[in-house]
Amino acid sequence: MIHRFRKMISLDSSVIKGSGDDCAVLKYKKGIYQLFTCDMIMEGIDFEPDADPFLIGRKALAVSISDIASCGGIPRDAVVSIGVPGNFKLSRMDGIARGMSALARFYGINIVGGDISGADKLIIDVSMLGTVGEKYLVLRGGARDKDIIFSTGSFGGSISGKHLRFTPRVKESQFLVRNFSVHSMIDVSDGLIQDLGHILEESKARGAIVFDYLVPQSAESRGLDDALYSGEDFELLFTVSPSEAENILKRHTRMFHPVGIIDNSIRGIRLENKQGCRRFPLKRGFRHF
Repeated sequence: MIHRFRKMISLDSSVIKGSGDDCAVLKYKKGIYQLFTCDMIMEGIDFEPDADPFLIGRKALAVSISDIASCGGIPRDAVVSIGVPGNFKLSRMDGIARGMSALARFYGINIVGGDISGADKLIIDVSMLGTVGEKYLVLRGGARDKDIIFSTGSFGGSISGKHLRFTPRVKESQFLVRNFSVHSMIDVSDGLIQDLGHILEESKARGAIVFDYLVPQSAESRGLDDALYSGEDFELLFTVSPSEAENILKRHTRMFHPVGIIDNSIRGIRLENKQGCRRFPLKRGFRHF
């Protein structure tokens, strides 16, 4: 559906990068690009009806902040559209607003407007602008053969509550792009394997190896499959050259975790265990349909 839609869109020269990444990248002013993203969360899919409204509002803003971070940017301004059932309590809406406002204050984001409509279920859509220096911009499509694949944190168990409480990795992203040459980056919303596949696709890379014993699992993870496929972790997955990987590991072993390597001698993603045995991972991750 997305590919069909993209074929119908025409873009002018003000667009540096359109559909196909975590953010659109637009010309802004000398040395700076504008980032533009939007994310929708819906009751029953992204949160349960009885979830804490403060955390629902927080997540609605956080997922877009995470997109900005994955491109090396700083979040700036947002508009919020909400679809609300007719029997929705004002006290719950107040909680949603407080959750959004708290995270907006923390990151210095202006919520500058939006829209509201009736709906069968609660739906929140956030559109966000950010900025990034031209030299700091990182997209999905820059991975190179023999790049080392890193993550910013652990995976799995998000259903236990992390998906509502995660911290967007803005600080880590800024540290990376200002101190190292990062070739590609994505935030893991649909599962480590599926989102690594997006990096391969956009980079036109043939394959990658994920070392299953190196994948950091959260305390709440229900096992390797949960860590690889469940999604909603919102950690950053990024690739750097072997020499930059060595620099990162020398200085910051606790912040970043190597999990694999881009390998154009193979096709697709392989999982490898400590004994060197390789297997195909399941073609699985979050699907809307």
